[in-house]
Amino acid sequence: MTQAELARQPCQPRAGDTHRLDAERIGALLALLPGWTRSTDGRAIVREYRFADFHHTLGFINAVGFLANRADHHPDLEAGYGHCRVRWSTHDCGGLSLNDFICAARIEQMLTPGC
Repeated sequence: MTQAELARQPCQPRAGDTHRLDAERIGALLALLPGWTRSTDGRAIVREYRFADFHHTLGFINAVGFLANRADHHPDLEAGYGHCRVRWSTHDCGGLSLNDFICAARIEQMLTPGC
């Protein structure tokens, strides 16, 4: 699977621990997402993005918000002047689900020139 193929998959309701991914699957999906890492508690994936100024940071936040609302899957965002930290997890399954990786891949595709 490629990052683009991952990004094209649909987000679906993923409640319950049957949708929580195991370490092997998490590792395989993280390999498709350079720059993303697993959080220290292991329950999320995170990435820090850097921008030239607040204006560009805010534009990124708005784009991620639009993407998240369309997927009905919402990240935690921490932002300041020239940076934004994105954290995906699936609270309904108590860890990481495929939706987290789909949405992370969509952000990467959104930032890829020509996509």
